Amino acid sequence: MYFYYYPTGNPYAHAPYHTRPYEQHPYYMEDRSYSGFSNDFDRQQSVRGQATWTEGGPVTKCGIPWSHNNYMTVSVGENSPYQCGQSLRIKNLTSPDKEVTVTVVDQTRGYPPNKINLHRSAFEALGANLEVGVLNVEITPMQQSDSSISNGRWGEYLSAITQTAYPSYYVTNFQAVGKTPMNPQQTKETYDLLLQSPHESRQVRGNVIYQTNTNQVISFDIQEM
Repeated sequence: MYFYYYPTGNPYAHAPYHTRPYEQHPYYMEDRSYSGFSNDFDRQQSVRGQATWTEGGPVTKCGIPWSHNNYMTVSVGENSPYQCGQSLRIKNLTSPDKEVTVTVVDQTRGYPPNKINLHRSAFEALGANLEVGVLNVEITPMQQSDSSISNGRWGEYLSAITQTAYPSYYVTNFQAVGKTPMNPQQTKETYDLLLQSPHESRQVRGNVIYQTNTNQVISFDIQEM
C-alpha cells in the first residue's frame, strides 16, 4: 500500500476520550506483585510486573492526554521511577513477539512501581483479551536517545496518518531513520512505523517534507516495507 498527499491543513484530529476505567477485575484493586520483579529501578533496567487497562479520561496528572501517541499511553504508580512524558517499552510475557512503546501520561493511586495501567488500545495491541483484565509484562524504560517519542513531532504526525490508513491496526512504535535538508527552505524526515493487529505485524516507512522555518507540511508519503 502506498499513499502520497499534499495536505491543505491538519489531516487528523484525536477521537473523544472515554472516561470509565477498567475496575471490575480484582487485580485493579489489589496489590499482587509479579514474582519476577526486580528492585533495581535506579539503574533503569527491565523489570517484570503486571498491566491492567483503562479507557482513560479527559484529565491526567501529567497534563498529557490519553490520546497522545495514538493512545499508546500508560499510567504508572505514584511512587514509580517513571516520569511524565517518558517512553516505556512493554512486552507481553505470554507472547514475547508482542510489544508496544507507550508514553507515561498519568498516575494511578495505590499501584506499586512494577504495575502499570495501559490505555485499552495499548493493552489490545499486546494481543491481550480485555476480559482477562491483567497481563504479565516486562517494562523497559527507554533512554531519550532511543525513545521513539523523543524523535520529534513528525513521527507522531506520520503515525496518526498511518493509523487512519490502516484502521484495523495499531501503530505501536515509530523510529526516526533520517533527516535530510532538501534545500535551504525545506527539510525531509523519514520514520519507520510498526503496526500490530491481533493477527499480524506490518512495517511502513513514512516521509514528510516541510518548510524548515515554519514547519508547514509540503508533502508526505507512506509505503509498506
